[in-house]
Amino acid sequence: MVNLSFRWKWLLLPGAAAALSAMPAPAQAPELAMLNKLQPGMWNLKERGSSDIADKVCVRDARKLLQLRHGDAQCRRYVIADEPNQVTVSYKCPGGGSGRTTIKYEGRGLVQIDSQGLLDNAPFAFAVEARFAGSCSG
Repeated sequence: MVNLSFRWKWLLLPGAAAALSAMPAPAQAPELAMLNKLQPGMWNLKERGSSDIADKVCVRDARKLLQLRHGDAQCRRYVIADEPNQVTVSYKCPGGGSGRTTIKYEGRGLVQIDSQGLLDNAPFAFAVEARFAGSCSG
């Protein structure tokens, strides 16, 4: 067992604090400001390179686009990159699902979404273009 003198403990403390601050933090509401640029409403999703709309999603909060395969599950999110025109978030959901999503802003009504992860013990990966389509019906 190492017995550090009182003096050495205080010298090591700042290094430990710096190491902890370098760890990814759970995503909080003020972070991911780029997502605040996106309009709430109906968004059409289509696989990149395809002309067919694959899905439509009603988005009231753009953070929903971070975990499209996990829907409204209360997943714990970790911010990997939070830049003016791109965000990357890793998330872990109750029951074992997880994912990593990057959303690239191309304009108020257009984003590129790349996501991969696990859902129901099966891997998924997709790259879609999301376009704003108007208000949600109903």
